[in-house]
Amino acid sequence: MAALCHFPSAPSSPRLFPLSRLLSPVSRASKPQHLLLAACPIENSIPNASTAGSRLRCFSSSPNAAASPVTLPSDERESRSLGDITRPDFPILRQVVNGFNLVYLDNAATSQKPSAVLDVLNEYYETYNSNVHRGVHYLSAKATDAYEEARTKVATFVNAMDRREIVFTRNATEAINLVAYSWGLLNLRSGDEILLTVAEHHSAIVPWQIVAKKTGAILKYVGLTKEEVPDLDLLKGLLSKNTKLVVTHHVSNVLGSVLPIDDIVVWSHNVGAKVLVDACQSVPHMIVDVQKLGVDFLVASSHKMCGPTGVGFLYGKIELLSSMPPFLGGGEMISDVFQDYSTYAEPPSRFEAGTPAIGEAIGLGAAIDYLSSISMQTIHNYEVELSNYLYHSLCSVPNLHIYGPAPSETVHRAALCSFNVEKIHPTDIATFLDEQHGVAIRSGHHCAQPLHRALGVTSSARASLYFYNTKEEVDAFTQALKDTIDFFTSAL
Repeated sequence: MAALCHFPSAPSSPRLFPLSRLLSPVSRASKPQHLLLAACPIENSIPNASTAGSRLRCFSSSPNAAASPVTLPSDERESRSLGDITRPDFPILRQVVNGFNLVYLDNAATSQKPSAVLDVLNEYYETYNSNVHRGVHYLSAKATDAYEEARTKVATFVNAMDRREIVFTRNATEAINLVAYSWGLLNLRSGDEILLTVAEHHSAIVPWQIVAKKTGAILKYVGLTKEEVPDLDLLKGLLSKNTKLVVTHHVSNVLGSVLPIDDIVVWSHNVGAKVLVDACQSVPHMIVDVQKLGVDFLVASSHKMCGPTGVGFLYGKIELLSSMPPFLGGGEMISDVFQDYSTYAEPPSRFEAGTPAIGEAIGLGAAIDYLSSISMQTIHNYEVELSNYLYHSLCSVPNLHIYGPAPSETVHRAALCSFNVEKIHPTDIATFLDEQHGVAIRSGHHCAQPLHRALGVTSSARASLYFYNTKEEVDAFTQALKDTIDFFTSAL
């Protein structure tokens, strides 16, 4: 069974009351503001995991600047969590929402941006904004260098063998579509099979539905176990000589489960299938080594890892990218253009038609600098602790069902919990938490409708954490959730 804290089944019924009518008698002024958090001291610093007893200040406005170590007293190191130390780097977290200090727990949707990233973006637009690869003047050369340096940073971050294996895209969705329309249409034939799990994000399902319709390929889905995780035995059983591609998430944005990608790659390669991994919920939170995993393709988004919106990346093995035709046509992706035909550039330029998101890519590079200065292992270790704290805190809430596996010594959940409360619609919960407590969570199907149907519900509420969150925020959220439930149940 999945985590069943207090009741045997989750609701799938519509709201019992219009939220506006339920909220109308409540005076915000009369609500006790017991959820106000102690303000963190404003310090522009982050921890340096590679040097014991020290931490790093945020980067200067130069995209090439290195952070300098600052000694942290031993008593302060012992008393302050990673969340406490890094929160001052995120200006947005200092604001008051509806009379309460903002508690931002919607990080699986998008992360907040540190000053180090905002400064680099401002510097680009203020001092060397120019198009890349197309000019010999100073600004263009500087922009090109910074843009290509960001590619190198991404390649290093995921341990790609060659920087040419990193293609900048608008987001992870475009990266998956690139593979679908370029590799998929070229390689898939009628009767070929594409294997997915029911827990995939819509962006990893819809492109392959379109390609399957065009090519005659067949989509097969892996269901869930009783623990509400993708059934790996079923996955192995479905693999055959007809399987040409396996599409899977690394970390589920709903279940919080983590899949053994290295094993899935071995099983898939044994039957000759390629593997595409949606790593949007793993790359920001843990060490992801594409060479160690052995994946053929991997996608991620900047905005979930402290970088700007509007840019993501595709990792693809260079031999695969070199064999693939262009996804979009236009400037930049060509070698020569004639009236009746064109020749194409080598990867990654072949897949980056037109003017790219230059500032955003440079900002992603700055975000990688920031995350790397903390170290991904430090972030992961802290989030495992925070995840367990969130899970067990929610288990103290009456009539609440958490989806996905229960954490244990051998099962590590991502730092998120999707849940439902008996007889209360998740959108009512999210709205009340925001308007009455300043707590930001998400409600809905989280771009995972097939998964919610498999769970027997139409939607859920989700609280998702990042390294700048704290246990105190989890406490504030838990208390606010109990207050929310009390309000709605008293109206029944």
